[in-house]
Amino acid sequence: MVSLEQVETAQHAWGSGIVAIASSHAEGGDYVAVARNHVETLYAYGRMPVLFKPTMASEEQFRPTFESALSYFVASNNACPEDTGFAIKGWTNVRFENSDVILEENNALAMGNYFFTAPDGTEAKVEYTFGYVVDKEGQLRIQLHHSSLPASSD
Repeated sequence: MVSLEQVETAQHAWGSGIVAIASSHAEGGDYVAVARNHVETLYAYGRMPVLFKPTMASEEQFRPTFESALSYFVASNNACPEDTGFAIKGWTNVRFENSDVILEENNALAMGNYFFTAPDGTEAKVEYTFGYVVDKEGQLRIQLHHSSLPASSD
């Protein structure tokens, strides 16, 4: 059975990875390698199909391949020309607030809000749904990632 602790650990790793990519970019490091590692270790690409709908994608809304996911995070490979590199925006922290988590034997679903802290200390609130699956090695990996900006009250 997948545990809540495993899901929360995966969420923390995802948030820490975004901050590591941003930090590497800001410091002139090999942020593309950091991002590549982030996607390789946390997502299920290369193991099974992945459903990824990034927050700010509008022309190529869905990212079924590793390269299209990497493009969203760091815009380094021109896989999706609209991308500007979400993870290189200077984020200093990411925190998750789960609305609920459904735990099953070999998978889990989590839905809620996550908050991205900008360099000036302001937070951007984004809605998410993540689906996790246990791979053949026993690792929890993201197979479903959908995020969007909250609806406007206008």
